Amino acid sequence: MTMQGAGHDAIVLGAGAAGLMAAATAGQGGARVVVLDHAQHAGRKILISGGGRCNFTNMDAGAGQFLSANPHFAKSALARYTPADFLALVQRHRIPWHEKAAGQLFCDRSARDIVDMLMRECAAGQVDMRLSHRIIDVARDGAGQYRVETDHGVFHAPSLIVATGGLSIPKLGATGLAHDLARRFGLRVVAPAPALVPLTFGARDREWMEPLAGLSVTVGITCHEGAGRQARHVTFRDGMVFTHRGLSGPAILQASSYWQPGEALEIDLLPGINAAARLLEIKRDRPRAGGVAMLSMLLPQRLAQLFAQSCLPEGQLAGLPDSVLADTAGMLGAWRLNPHGTEGYVKAEVTRGGVDTACLSSRDMEARDVPGLFMVGEAVDVTGWLGGYNFQWAWASGHAAGQAVAARRG
Repeated sequence: MTMQGAGHDAIVLGAGAAGLMAAATAGQGGARVVVLDHAQHAGRKILISGGGRCNFTNMDAGAGQFLSANPHFAKSALARYTPADFLALVQRHRIPWHEKAAGQLFCDRSARDIVDMLMRECAAGQVDMRLSHRIIDVARDGAGQYRVETDHGVFHAPSLIVATGGLSIPKLGATGLAHDLARRFGLRVVAPAPALVPLTFGARDREWMEPLAGLSVTVGITCHEGAGRQARHVTFRDGMVFTHRGLSGPAILQASSYWQPGEALEIDLLPGINAAARLLEIKRDRPRAGGVAMLSMLLPQRLAQLFAQSCLPEGQLAGLPDSVLADTAGMLGAWRLNPHGTEGYVKAEVTRGGVDTACLSSRDMEARDVPGLFMVGEAVDVTGWLGGYNFQWAWASGHAAGQAVAARRG
């Protein structure tokens, strides 16, 4: 086994968003950095993000758009490296971009622009980029040096930045390495789970869902996190899509990050509309219409037929008691469905849970009880909403760790 990397100040495990940002920041700060990744190419997850255009940040990003056992943990890093800071970097590299929805920034051309930019930033910091290096073992010796054994040699450094991500999208090489290393070094791990992922349903629900496959409707879903004084409620108003296995679409992906097995989803099919008043208005204006015609004025045809069959008697609206319409309005505003599970890590955009933030410094991501060990990005128990938030966490946490490594070089 050959000896490599003599004289490195830091080893970065993972050439994804957080790892490349950490390496570039540390390198440009004067630290001697080596990046190790088993993949042949850097930034593979960046390349497929945002439909290939990379939703690289969200200008509204703040700690309130992230889930964590400690909702305050992300504040420090996010405040010290902001969406405006990353946008300035994008503009400095003359990458054309656009705002697709409120706050969501995308590349005009391709996500490749972001990867190329990060690689140029690493090159500017003289970062030693070692791709196609499979990690065999990681240890820390009595002198406080980290030893990383790969199939291409052994690397040593006093600092180790773990940026190997979570368990989502295994086809891109995702592994549980970050969680395994955390446990090896005595750090707790909040149970990981797929997040930003489609939800699946049992056979009974799939019977009526499958004929609706492909149907899209704008809904409101209110999600809950925490308990007592820490409890938070957030409502996502966005698209929901029926699939052959259950539900997808932006509103469902957002809700999946909060959903726990056994919980019901409560879906408002008419967000922003007073359903009871609207149904009474239709009854008054079109008394000879039937239930399907009434609901078709508010919902897609196939969904209107489903609801009419399940909660409205046949006949003209004129003959329907107002109490029946009130019950129907209640169901449309709070439709309760019970997911069976999720599509899993194969379809999950990110991993919920991860390295317990109580074990890390919120300022620089260093393990409190293991000097020189940093955990960044998706590996940490900080999970953002859909819409560029997870990339901003990668940039901010990677930058925080990179700055800390640069500050202690030599």
